[in-house]
Parts: sequence; structure tokens; C-alpha cells
Amino acid sequence: MGTPMPESAATPETATGTDDRGGVKSARRTTDLLEAFASSPEWMSLAELHVLSEIPRSSLHGLLRTLAAAEWIETDATGAKYRLGVRALICGTAYLDRDPVVPYATEVLENLREQTGFTAHYARLNGTEVVYLETRESRKSIHLISRVGRTLPAYATALGKALLAELTDDEVCRLVPADLPAMTTNTITSREQLLEQLSAVRQLGYASEREEGTLGVRCVGVAVKYRIPATDALSCSLPASISDVEATRVGELLVAYATELGSQLQRAGIR
Repeated sequence: MGTPMPESAATPETATGTDDRGGVKSARRTTDLLEAFASSPEWMSLAELHVLSEIPRSSLHGLLRTLAAAEWIETDATGAKYRLGVRALICGTAYLDRDPVVPYATEVLENLREQTGFTAHYARLNGTEVVYLETRESRKSIHLISRVGRTLPAYATALGKALLAELTDDEVCRLVPADLPAMTTNTITSREQLLEQLSAVRQLGYASEREEGTLGVRCVGVAVKYRIPATDALSCSLPASISDVEATRVGELLVAYATELGSQLQRAGIR
């Protein structure tokens, strides 16, 4: 058996060839690295990035230099730690700038905030997660903040449950694993529990959760049905102490707003 080639001896073909996931290996490593940065709010060292991204150190050095020169990442005063740079923000906001749905959703969120007094969100299903595209925080903020671009597991959010309920049980089973990691002590942790909740969502017309994603917060969410199956949803974040009667009122209001927004988008030819 031959001796394994050390990382430093990798050939150009190894660095730029295809990987077992398809595509160009160097491009795949770049996206893996950017996602590693996105997963951490802290400055990260080369050693930490090596562990998190599993990119060989020999390749990692070059990628970091290239990304820093292009301003996709930045270094601290010591030059030994890294985090996302301004180009990531510019390209991220460009997605929202070019999404024809966002202006319609923004107007609805502002109306929802004014009418309910609570923080309102608009999000999109991306695999097993929901991505927050727009948020309007309550004027009486109790720090129920969900940043634009934040992702959360669909099974732990009202937004996600509203969208998963648009799928068949078979589709959900293919998408969601049998065991679900808990975010809080109240998070459902099995696909079986999730399927039971999704059945209730389909009957009720909206989804709800209490402290499953964030302690101290309950949420109500409704799918916006301008696509089949729906990919987007509206929600409101409420203090966990809010009564079921008030949560129901918000849920019914969300249904009305989501229905009208879906109709607006369809009339505008947005799919």
C-alpha cells in the first residue's frame, strides 16, 4: 500500500478537480468556508476553521488570503483571526433587492406590526430550515429580534410548521429526520410528534409554537400560498405569557393577511 500524500504535496489537479458531491472542488471548498463563517458569530482562527470546515490546512491558507483580498472576509488586528467581510453583506442584500416578493411582504409586515403590536416576520423554507427575509420589530420591543438572513430549523418554528404542513406526510418524512435536535426544553424531538402537529395545522389554518425555538417567546405562523407548495410564510412573535385567546386572534389575522398577500402576488404574476 502506498504512503498517503501529505496535504502540502497536493497537486493542482487535486485542488481544482471535482469532489464526491459534484462540481469544482475549489469552489465547493470556498462555499463550505463561507458557510463555516456564517455559522459562527465569533472571530475564528485558522485552526478552528480547519476543524469546522474540514478543509486541508494547505488549501485553507490560500482560500483565506484570496477571500480577504476580495473583502469577503476580514482579519482582526493580529491578522490571526477571521470573520465575514462587507462583500458578504453586499451580496446577501442583493438577493433581497432582486426578490419581487419582498416589497409586498414589507408592506404587510408593517401593517401587521401596527395592528397587533407584535414583531412580524416573513420567511422562506430552504430545505429543513426557514430563512428570515424581512422583519418588522414591535415598537414596544421586548427583544424578540430575528435578524434578516437568520436560519432556524423548520420543525421548531411556527413559520416552518406552516410551510411543512403544505407538504404531504410522505414528503415531510423524506425531508425531516426521525430524531430532531432540541433547541429548548419545549422543542419537539421526533418526526412523529411533528406529523401530529402538522395535521392540526392543516385543520386550523395556521401554526403555533410556544418556546420551542426561543424561551420566553411564542409564535403564530401562516403560509402565503402564491406557489404550490407554498415556500413563504408570515408570522408574529409574542411573549410566551400571551393568552391562547390573544394568540388565536393573531392567528386569524395572519390568515387574512396571508390570503390577501398570496392573491396580490398571483395577480402580479409572481411565482
